[in-house]
Amino acid sequence: MKRFDTVSVRIFSVLLLGILCSAALTWWLAFGERQTSISNERNSYRTDRAKHAEQLIHAIDALPAANRDGLLKAIHRFGLKVVPVPTQVPAYEASTPYGIALSERLSKSFKIIPLPPAPENCLMRLDDRGPSEACEALIFVLSDGSGLHQTIFPARPPSTPIQPETYFYLALFLACIAALALFVSRMTIRPLQHLAQAATDLGQDINRPALTEGGPKEIRQAVSAFNFMQLRIRDHIQQRTQMLAAITHDLQTPLTRLRLRLEKVNDVELHDKLVGDLSNMQLMVKEGLDLARSMDSNETLQALDIDSLIDSLCSDACDAGHEVSLVDKSGATVMARPQALRRCINNLLDNAIKYGNRAQIHLLQSNELKQKWLHICVRDNGPGIPADQQHRVFEPFFRIESSRSRETGGTGLGLTIALNIARQHNGKLSLTNLDDGGLEVRLSLPIKR
Repeated sequence: MKRFDTVSVRIFSVLLLGILCSAALTWWLAFGERQTSISNERNSYRTDRAKHAEQLIHAIDALPAANRDGLLKAIHRFGLKVVPVPTQVPAYEASTPYGIALSERLSKSFKIIPLPPAPENCLMRLDDRGPSEACEALIFVLSDGSGLHQTIFPARPPSTPIQPETYFYLALFLACIAALALFVSRMTIRPLQHLAQAATDLGQDINRPALTEGGPKEIRQAVSAFNFMQLRIRDHIQQRTQMLAAITHDLQTPLTRLRLRLEKVNDVELHDKLVGDLSNMQLMVKEGLDLARSMDSNETLQALDIDSLIDSLCSDACDAGHEVSLVDKSGATVMARPQALRRCINNLLDNAIKYGNRAQIHLLQSNELKQKWLHICVRDNGPGIPADQQHRVFEPFFRIESSRSRETGGTGLGLTIALNIARQHNGKLSLTNLDDGGLEVRLSLPIKR
């Protein structure tokens, strides 16, 4: 059923079924017309034959008995022979359409004695009929009392319209229909496939070249709308990034002056509180800029050894005094933006260290719908996240804890940035609470062949 969900299969099925139904209806109408023509022809032939037989029997009856043998020998193909009239008339009626029609014509002029349809009552054999095939036999009592025996074979059934070679032509016809339907479905779906691939690539590179506008009018309109949408999205991201960068740059100067002036505060407790608030402000500005940059994709995609990248991140974390380890290696290579992917995994490690005191990384691989995936699983020993709030932690500035301190809640942008980077790589980010305690954050990236 999943296979039938594709547009190409539906178009192919509708075309094939429609053509086959049309062909079947045409064949049925043609066969019905053929049967009607055969029936009309046989009725006409039966009427003409009965009329000729009537004239012939009248002619034989008018001849003297001595001259009948010569005429009957000349017209032996009509199956006529002068025989004695049987003394006992069998209780049998003519059953074939020809016999009934002839009986109706001659019953007023001659007495008719029908004989049973048995092979011994047949006066002749046809080459294409078996010797035991029954025929209809009639005896006409002539005016002089002699009998005229006539044999009537049933009409040949019409030949079947399906001959042995018909199956070959039917198979050829079906193959041509299937090829035509497949060609039409492929031709129809190809522009949509290109558009879908372009939409997928847009998530990885917002600056990708615009699509070439060609094909039917509807496809050109869709491509033009897609190119315009890409242009607007790119302009929107660039404007937002530039705005946040300008704000960050302009805030650096007053924040620096504030830090210098705070050094003159003599009250140690007040000094520490003000410095902490100022540090949080600088952190929020920095992470806000990182969030804007995570939506941009100016960095070039390149083949990346994922084991080496994660191993270097683990080494940096261990040098900083954190408990981080890479448990399983994959040996996989993915197409990625190194700096963006480093920032994404680093955010996941920071969360695991902050809330779970340690981090373990497992690299797994799987195949889903003919696509090979690499799963980067970051596990910790923290309290986990309630299931009803797991989808909300990806929202900007959402934190389960109400505090904005660096030691507890942070700014609430780490997972949002990680999710944006994952989507840039056509990847997925999911959360799962472990059975033995802790949280697993799984970053899934497609492995291209």
